[in-house]
Amino acid sequence: MIKAVLWDFGGVLTTSPFEAFAGYEKKNHLPKDFIRSINATNPDSNAWALFESSQVSIDEFDALFQKESTLCGHKVPGKDVLALLSGEVRPAMVQALRMIKKHYQVGCITNNVKTGQGPGMSKSENKAQQVAAVMALFDTVIESSVLGIRKPNPEIYQIACTQMAVDPAQALFIDDLGINLKPARAMGMATIKVLNQEQAINDLEQHLQLDLRSSG
Repeated sequence: MIKAVLWDFGGVLTTSPFEAFAGYEKKNHLPKDFIRSINATNPDSNAWALFESSQVSIDEFDALFQKESTLCGHKVPGKDVLALLSGEVRPAMVQALRMIKKHYQVGCITNNVKTGQGPGMSKSENKAQQVAAVMALFDTVIESSVLGIRKPNPEIYQIACTQMAVDPAQALFIDDLGINLKPARAMGMATIKVLNQEQAINDLEQHLQLDLRSSG
């Protein structure tokens, strides 16, 4: 029996930063998915992993990412990538979160970095306020930049479950990256991979037996 729903933030409750990455790549004549390929190389020890777990500063990340990207054939400053992270809030997903909160505990496990304003890494005050309103809905918020542990480390999921006093088998986890869902499944969680907003809401409705599209 599911008692808690755990949410990723970026790419789930907001549009995916991958869309912004694609736009940057096109504008700067980079290969498709170049930025994502850098982030996927040495995923436990690369610049991205170190920054999301608060082991390096913004300036250090900038230099490390630039070095890694240059070795892969194209020079990309890390600070350029950081400017692309803050997505737009998805109102329909936020509505689904609000409705689910009436029936289940809700928590957030987000890999984020200490840049911008708040957990959503927002560059504008207005967007930061929108994100803050969403984050206030959660019973528990786990941020990699605060904890020093990032998904897909199994420990971060266990910490969330412990804080919410549920067994992993009583939790549903929703994320847009399969690599983050795999350890959650191994622990016994039900999982949903977000491909798009419509599919995500359909899957949530099926798992939870709730109507998440009505205004009531």
